[in-house]
Amino acid sequence: MSWIAIALGGALGALSRFGIGLLVSASGYAHIHLATLGVNVIGSLLIGFMFIAAERLQFPDPLRLGLSVGFFGAFTTFSAFSLEVITDIQQGLTLRAVLYVTLSLLLCLAACAVGVEYARSYFD
Repeated sequence: MSWIAIALGGALGALSRFGIGLLVSASGYAHIHLATLGVNVIGSLLIGFMFIAAERLQFPDPLRLGLSVGFFGAFTTFSAFSLEVITDIQQGLTLRAVLYVTLSLLLCLAACAVGVEYARSYFD
């Protein structure tokens, strides 16, 4: 059952990320990697919340794995982030690459911490 939950979660996560990419591309801000940064920050916030919610509400393993490994594993994307950073560096956009790395790390860590703390306060 866990395999099916992970596969379904992964499909939904990938489609969600793709949809956000399309929205950002249509807005004209794709060149600053807003879609990848956005999904990584949102995903970090939500996985932090889900981690505590799954613990407190005793999610069954298929649901927990479907969300964490499946949905959030496919929704967030470190591989795309890495490629965008390397591409920026190769194009001489070193400052933009450094800013992107810095913002991604700080915002994703902060978002995950906010998700964890919010879930703790919500479920206590």
